Amino acid sequence: MNDLVFITGNQHKADYLAKWLEMPIEHQKVDQDEIQSLDLQAVVEHKARQAYAIVRRPVLVEDVSLTFTAMGRLPGTFIKWFMEELSLGGLCELANKLKHREAECAIMYALYDGNDMHLFDAHQQGTIAKIPRGTGGFGWNPIFIPAGSELTYGEMDEDTFKRWSIRAHAIEKLKAYLTK
Repeated sequence: MNDLVFITGNQHKADYLAKWLEMPIEHQKVDQDEIQSLDLQAVVEHKARQAYAIVRRPVLVEDVSLTFTAMGRLPGTFIKWFMEELSLGGLCELANKLKHREAECAIMYALYDGNDMHLFDAHQQGTIAKIPRGTGGFGWNPIFIPAGSELTYGEMDEDTFKRWSIRAHAIEKLKAYLTK
């Protein structure tokens, strides 16, 4: 799909995607309305359809979710707003007050060509750190410790991160689809 455009204004995400896909990918920032939903699939499908209506060519969008399981489905897809309001340290303090620190992170990419919607996702169980640790990765990476690791995503070097990264696992699924 040569005319695919990744919808993001985040150069770091675009560079990361191109690196892990091992191919160049055009990206474009598009102002979109975000629906208010805790359903990650509903969010990415809406973003994909809206982006396609604007750029009129195949689009790739993504969104993430970080859930503190003691809070049901929250923050979930609203994690960006929780981070803006509470900061990473505040999110750790919130987790300190919960029954347990268990969490789940998820990512989903949606590829939409105006007719067909293809979804590529990955999930990881883990816990929320007591304090933010590390500076690597995106957004909430310094507070999420994947199950089986003692490091937060933010503390991991690139090789270690690739093993645990939900983004890497979802991109592998996307890459398999694009190269078939």
